[in-house]
Amino acid sequence: MADVYAVVAAAGRSTRMGVDKQLLPLSGRPVLRHTLDVFERSGAVTGFVLVVPEERVDFFRRLVADEWRLNKLTAVVAGGGQRQESVRRGLLAVPAQAAVVLVHDGARPLVTVAEVAAVADAAARWGAASLAVPVKETVKEADARGFVIRTPHREHLWLTQTPQGFSLQLLMRAHRDALEKGREATDDATLVEELGHPVRLVRGSYRNIKITTPEDLVVAEALMREFAGNGREAEPGGGA
Repeated sequence: MADVYAVVAAAGRSTRMGVDKQLLPLSGRPVLRHTLDVFERSGAVTGFVLVVPEERVDFFRRLVADEWRLNKLTAVVAGGGQRQESVRRGLLAVPAQAAVVLVHDGARPLVTVAEVAAVADAAARWGAASLAVPVKETVKEADARGFVIRTPHREHLWLTQTPQGFSLQLLMRAHRDALEKGREATDDATLVEELGHPVRLVRGSYRNIKITTPEDLVVAEALMREFAGNGREAEPGGGA
């Protein structure tokens, strides 16, 4: 496979946690360390760019390169006011020879090496891919007053996760187009969809949670203990 680089978005202010969630301890190591270790171990990934708050760039560069000694670190760059801007800045630091870029949330430490490889492979084949899991519960669409408008069939509904993977040139074009037109989206796949390019879904695992609240950290601890006790890494598509 051609060169694959990852952009790990960790520039959020962690307002719901009240502290820097990237450095909260999870099974004895910081959340972000677990996340970056997956890309460090992945044979599919050549290197990764870390995006952090502007005032913490030097701190994280020393932490990841000198203390954690992660050899695949390509750059540490300052994020923007919104996730979309942070990812765009991260993309500018990806080496030009990269064919595929993966975008991943730093607060998803339970992603697996196998899932990363599956998304990278799908992105190389289809140009755009996202890890996702089928919706397990009934979803209601409501109006502004809180009344149900419709109930979509859940067999067609998926919850997207990260990593999401793309041709580097395609994702750069999607970000440029969004910037020129003033569009914002909560994930990169949406920006690519707005160009008319299809996004391939890759089935992931329900254990690949994003840590945004203290409760999420408790769940992540339990999941880490479960799989550590089994002596294995969860495979894509495995339940939690």
